[in-house]
Amino acid sequence: MPVPTEPRNIAALPRDHTGKPVPWFAAWLDGVPDFRVVGPGKTADAVRLGLCWVCGGPAGSYKAFVAGPRCGSNRNSAEPPAHRDCAVYSAQACPFLAVPHMRRRENNLPEGARDPAGIAIKRNPGITLVWITKSYRVERTPDGPLFAFGDPVEVLWYAHGRPATRAEVEESIRTGMPLLRVEAERDGPGAVAELEEMAADFTPLLPAA
Repeated sequence: MPVPTEPRNIAALPRDHTGKPVPWFAAWLDGVPDFRVVGPGKTADAVRLGLCWVCGGPAGSYKAFVAGPRCGSNRNSAEPPAHRDCAVYSAQACPFLAVPHMRRRENNLPEGARDPAGIAIKRNPGITLVWITKSYRVERTPDGPLFAFGDPVEVLWYAHGRPATRAEVEESIRTGMPLLRVEAERDGPGAVAELEEMAADFTPLLPAA
């Protein structure tokens, strides 16, 4: 897997014991960063102050969401946006995002850690989407905020730390669709029809064949 060059804002972040940059959102527990856990108040601060989710700097006009194909189809994420460069670096360098079939560690999570808002499908989709837009809105849910993407200015796809092929993206969508359909079927025929409509609307945003 290629090693991406760190953007300036990423290079300025603190490091963990292996030398990896620690994203701004990560919680520090007893002086040790836990990349799986969002630090207290970070989501609220990112929204209120307009900060990049990855480096913590002012986000600017363009908002880049790092997500899987499902979030792209639904046009929402449980995580606030980042700078374009920070989002692309994350898609290329984060082991869970960049390495298909990498599993997220669930053991020894700190007390009080919980799933983000939305329906959590706990699988690695093998593909990372970077959705770049100039707008988004915050939707409040009982489990926390969801961030609804505005229309895309640019859509980028990654796998193995490099641009993903259309075949790779289509395979990820194909293998993930049954999980989404199960959830939709629980909500009735209307939800199934909505899922199919979103999938059709999403197809033009896939990489060129």
